[in-house]
Amino acid sequence: MAESRKVLFIINKFSGGGYKPSVEGKIIALCGRLNIECSIEFTQGRGHASELAKEASEKGFDTVFAVGGDGTVNEVAQGLVYTNTPMGIIPKGSGNGLARHLGIPMGFLNSLSLIESTKVILMDTFLVNGKLSVNVSGIGFDGHVAGMFGKDGKRGFLSYSKLVLKEFKSFKEFDSSVLIDGEEFDRKAFMISMANSSQFGNNAKVAPQASVCDQLIDVSIIKKISFLESVGFGYQMFTGQLDRSPFVEIKQTQHVQLKLAQPVAYHIDGEGMKPTKDFTISMQAASLRMVIPQRKKKV
Repeated sequence: MAESRKVLFIINKFSGGGYKPSVEGKIIALCGRLNIECSIEFTQGRGHASELAKEASEKGFDTVFAVGGDGTVNEVAQGLVYTNTPMGIIPKGSGNGLARHLGIPMGFLNSLSLIESTKVILMDTFLVNGKLSVNVSGIGFDGHVAGMFGKDGKRGFLSYSKLVLKEFKSFKEFDSSVLIDGEEFDRKAFMISMANSSQFGNNAKVAPQASVCDQLIDVSIIKKISFLESVGFGYQMFTGQLDRSPFVEIKQTQHVQLKLAQPVAYHIDGEGMKPTKDFTISMQAASLRMVIPQRKKKV
């Protein structure tokens, strides 16, 4: 009889709309039918998911699944980057940017089908001032909003949209000096996004041509737009045409340095960080094994 796979599920109860006890039961039931030996752990605080993932890799687990949002995905990846242990994503967050890019279904029951997939890619990651990013990180307005999001306990796309509208008018462009591939240039920017995948989440594509396997970071420099221009801009973002916008400049590179005139808020995979004015962003090619849907072709 073939030896069963050992799989760990790391669950963040506080991601997205919260946790339902039925989640655990459905995971156990499916693993039982597939002859998979499953373990379930719940995160206890920031950084715990990374510890659990690293321990699982050292103990020889075949796969580690992050059950949560982009923040949970990032933490699990921290524990598995540059190891031979693949990770998978069961999306339960507000945006689920990387999961959407990888073609993972958003419905919980449908996403569990990923447990059966044997398709694993070698995915790129990158570092922002030494901190791991697997999806999209950004400086400026999105970093400002990320730092405020969820402080009142409310998550979800509607809460995020309300916060964006509330803060949009008052947030100003900032001066930046950008160094890419030996070329240095100055830009005024409303936000600068560093993208591994194509989107923030909820299908808002900030770098439509990005691939998690091309060994390149898509640096998207975005100018501030007026309220009247926002409708067309939003349409381009949600239809994957933002690279055609006159307000957006996208450059692909493996390494970028940014110097700002003053400290500016930023985020890493949606998690707000303390404002700073100097940034070093570097590619880590083919550094993370990621399980994707069996039929997914392009990532």
